[in-house]
Amino acid sequence: MKKGLIGKKVGMTQIFDEQGKVIPVTVIEAGPCVVAQVKTVETDGYNAIQLGFGDVKEHKVTKPVKGHYAKVNITPKKHLREFRLDSVEGITVGTELKVDTFEAGEKLDIQGTSKGKGFQGVIKRHGQSRGPMGHGSMYHRRPGSMGPTSTPGRVFKGKKLPGHMGAQTVTVQNLEVVKVDLDKNVILVKGSVPGANGAILKLKTSVKSK
Repeated sequence: MKKGLIGKKVGMTQIFDEQGKVIPVTVIEAGPCVVAQVKTVETDGYNAIQLGFGDVKEHKVTKPVKGHYAKVNITPKKHLREFRLDSVEGITVGTELKVDTFEAGEKLDIQGTSKGKGFQGVIKRHGQSRGPMGHGSMYHRRPGSMGPTSTPGRVFKGKKLPGHMGAQTVTVQNLEVVKVDLDKNVILVKGSVPGANGAILKLKTSVKSK
């Protein structure tokens, strides 16, 4: 069954398993999330739920969003995300979902916004090799040949060139849940997740796990 939560990246640390092996983990503050809307095949053409996460002052929310929450009698939330599900049976508006939605051993797909790195060259952005570093080379970190000359007389789309790097939506798949702490409202996931500390994440049941 598909499940989902909104979380906030706290940071990375490490824990030890029963055999004494070090496991690098990311600490994620997941939930509590409130169901703000339930979508069904009959009304919207697909099954999904909208989750709200994080408290926000009412005057900081726009009127349309404020009306969206007022319609279902829920206090406004800072972040709103939608999760498609196989079935929404038994889920009602106002239901609160916590970290115990997931359990240790489950595999997750975690989506977030990667760290922005500004304008970068082809070596950092695409992993290309540099030229000779001798003084007479005059060709050290430039992107290289642009391709055909008179025909077709242009640079093909998709050419790997310098440009803006990072700050993109990234999904890391098949991350294992190592531990769930309901008292502290955190979930420990093996490995790294996109974004800086404090970044908002979407935690979903993995689509490729066996």
